[in-house]
Formats: sequence, structure tokens, C-alpha cells
Amino acid sequence: MRGPGARFRMTEPFSTGGRSGSGEQAHDELLKAPQASDVSCPSLKAVIFDVDGTLADTERHGHRPAFNAAFAAHGLDISWDEEEYGCLLKTPGGRQRIATDLASRGYSAAEAEILAAQVHRTKTQLFRETVIAGAVRPRPGLVDFVASLTEADIRIAVATTGRRAWVAPLVHHLLGEETVELMVTGDDVSRLKPDPEVYVQALNRLEVTPESALAVEDSQLGLQAAIDANLATVVVTTTYTTDQDFAGAALVRPGYDGQVPLTAAACQQVHHRWWSASLPKHR
Repeated sequence: MRGPGARFRMTEPFSTGGRSGSGEQAHDELLKAPQASDVSCPSLKAVIFDVDGTLADTERHGHRPAFNAAFAAHGLDISWDEEEYGCLLKTPGGRQRIATDLASRGYSAAEAEILAAQVHRTKTQLFRETVIAGAVRPRPGLVDFVASLTEADIRIAVATTGRRAWVAPLVHHLLGEETVELMVTGDDVSRLKPDPEVYVQALNRLEVTPESALAVEDSQLGLQAAIDANLATVVVTTTYTTDQDFAGAALVRPGYDGQVPLTAAACQQVHHRWWSASLPKHR
């Protein structure tokens, strides 16, 4: 059930279905009432968020400095600048990024793996301290968007392969203690995105079908994981991911805020249209 569904891309001002126009016109089109023939489409019951880049722009000013501090703590003369780190993000998983970099510097595969694990443990602790100190801010518009989901009685979950040691305090700091019903983290799965395991587990634990849920991601790797879990997906890009290939996304935007902010109502319509286009192909 991997149909591409109805695709929209939103910019500032945004367009839908590849057509440019004013934000107000596009928004009216997006929120147009469904036709009577569409009443069999599933309703949106849950939204599942990625964390890094999606809830907060953590990569550039959060994880990267923590990696560099961890390298220094282990006596390694390595410092990733913003451009280099952007390239390394193509490798999923922090420990794997460290190992890849060490191997490129002449370390054997075995040496790179052992040292990467040590450095990554230090980095996780350092980043956790940053989170607990309240230094990470939510992406603009996120809090209002999440509030609209809550008001619409749409359940909220998190599916990330980041470590729970920093994910849980970050989510609680950004969204509050009671907002997120379920967090599935890297501690709960054996395979990183783009493998869909973390999304499959989230769906199973929420006891909802893919047809009743929506994923929110910021990267092509995350989108692929969500698509492979049969989820309609909204992509909210970052400066690191804006030029990536998001074919298959139900909606692509540069942020939650803007001329027409992302809302629960908009997500319900995007979800409805994506499944309206997808379901007939599988009946």
C-alpha cells in the first residue's frame, strides 16, 4: 500500500499540486470539503512526529556542537563544521556517522566502531545536558500546531531512532509532560530509519492502522521510513534538507508557521486526499 497519493508542496507563498498561487487561494483549495464519493476514506486519528529537525532544529546548533565537544573530550582533533555535518547527515545514526568519519581518517573498521561507540556515549550525555538546560527551542509554529491537534482530539506520538536519554526530556521540554501519548525511540528498535521499524512499532502500540495516522518528518530518510510503513506524510523541511527528494510525500512545507500556518484541519484534508487517491488502487 505504497501509492503516492495526492502530493502537495507548500512554499512561501505556497502552491498545491504543483500550481502556484496566493496563499489564500491555495489554502481554500486544500481545505475544500470532500466529495460525497470520498466518505469511505479513513479519518485521521493520530499524528506521529519525528524529532530531530522536525520538533526542533537540533542538528546544526545542538547535535553538531555536542559531537565536537565529545571529540575533544576523547582527545580527537576532529571538528565538524556546518557544511561537513550536513553531508554526514546522509548517514543515519550518530554512532554510524562517527564511525564513517573515523574510517575516512585511516582508522580500521574495528577501531572506528569501538571508538565511535565511546565518543557517541559522551556525545549523548553532553546533548542531554543541553536539552535539560532548556537550550533547545521548538520550531516556529510547532506549539500552535500541536495545540490544534489536541483540540481536534488527534492523538500525538513520537517515532525516532534517537536515544531516549535525550529524546524524552527534549519532547517534554518542547511540548509538555502530558501532550505526547507515546514515544518510540532508538532504545526500542534494532534498525534505524529509513527502515520503517520505528513507525511500525508506533502504529502497533497505538493500536491504529496506517490509514488512520499521519507522519511528520523533515528529511528524505525519514520520509522513506514513513512511506514504507504505509503512512501519509507531511514533510517540514530544514535548511539541511530543503533540496532533498520528497517524492511520495502528501505535503511539503518549509515550516509550521508562515502565511498560512499548518493546522489540524489542514492535516485532516491532506490525509483525506492522500488516501482518497491511494485506496482505490488497492481495492
